[in-house]
Amino acid sequence: MDEIVRLTKDLIRFKSTHDNPEEINRCANFIETYLEKHGIGYHRLNHENIPSVLVASQEKPVPVILMTHIDVVEGPAALFEPYEKDGKLYGRGSLDDKYAVALSLVLLKDNLQRLQKQGGSQSDLPFGILITGDEEVGGASGAKKALARVKADFCIALDGGGVDTIIVKEKGIVHLKLISRGKSAHAARPWLGTNAIEKLIDDYNALKTYFEASAPDHWHRTLNFSRIQAGKSINQVPDYAEAMFDIRYTENDRMEELVEKIQNSIQGQLIVEKKEPLFVGGDSPYLDLLLDISKGTCVDCEHGASDARFLSRFGMKGIVWGADGEMSQHTSTEHVNIESIGRLYEQLDRFMRRVPEIRK
Repeated sequence: MDEIVRLTKDLIRFKSTHDNPEEINRCANFIETYLEKHGIGYHRLNHENIPSVLVASQEKPVPVILMTHIDVVEGPAALFEPYEKDGKLYGRGSLDDKYAVALSLVLLKDNLQRLQKQGGSQSDLPFGILITGDEEVGGASGAKKALARVKADFCIALDGGGVDTIIVKEKGIVHLKLISRGKSAHAARPWLGTNAIEKLIDDYNALKTYFEASAPDHWHRTLNFSRIQAGKSINQVPDYAEAMFDIRYTENDRMEELVEKIQNSIQGQLIVEKKEPLFVGGDSPYLDLLLDISKGTCVDCEHGASDARFLSRFGMKGIVWGADGEMSQHTSTEHVNIESIGRLYEQLDRFMRRVPEIRK
């Protein structure tokens, strides 16, 4: 635990935000140095200046891959100075996701050293690790590219859930733009124009009726009005307005049909700016083994999204799992509970030791 906490602190000090790509690459270099120090072979992948570090054969299949990321969301400088208080480690990325990077590195190193004492080598490891640099902005140059090089039966994305909660399903994402057009006129004579903002508001009121479902677990599609841009001058009737919406959808939704239905009920124009798939982990003997080892742990769904959404593209089953931190990621009090890191390490270590049983 001392090594994991110390390594996490070192990683937090890198301001690896996407407005600072040099720091993301410096953080990846730091990880390479750790691997080289312990004699661990790796592959450095780069796509559009996004680094990924892969410790796994690109030819020989590996049973399990642990996936984490080093990029973080922005925050004030103080958040990049880690500190401990009341059994918690605070700092940007402490929970999302640098503790997991540190844990996967130490777990890999410890298991390799154990195998080497028994006469084995890195090729005998039942798992590998993938550390990427762009999860916070969608993973298109990190996990999406790197997973194409990995042959694995099962992936554990250490990026959500909790020690007692394994995530087996996450919602998909649609970013939707609504454009409304009107006719400009002087604000003193509004009757000569058509106000695009007012048209947009009317369309929004129609759009949100498609997102009125409610359930205790909120496992239904949701809509967030995220951004609006309109108007050039206070004394002018605006002739253009646009809004952005973040939609999270479930396996029960047919988004293409829904967007078409909404379009037919409004005046403005809808544009799908982005669509990301759901994550559905699927049944797996690896999950069964993990649940057997982690007594009291349950499976659940998550409203957020992670790089696990790319797994089905490459035919991998998987889960999202992690340490506890009171859902503090991206906040000014982001932290991870240190005791939960220890529990997670112990359960993963026991799991990795038994993974070879599945392939017999």
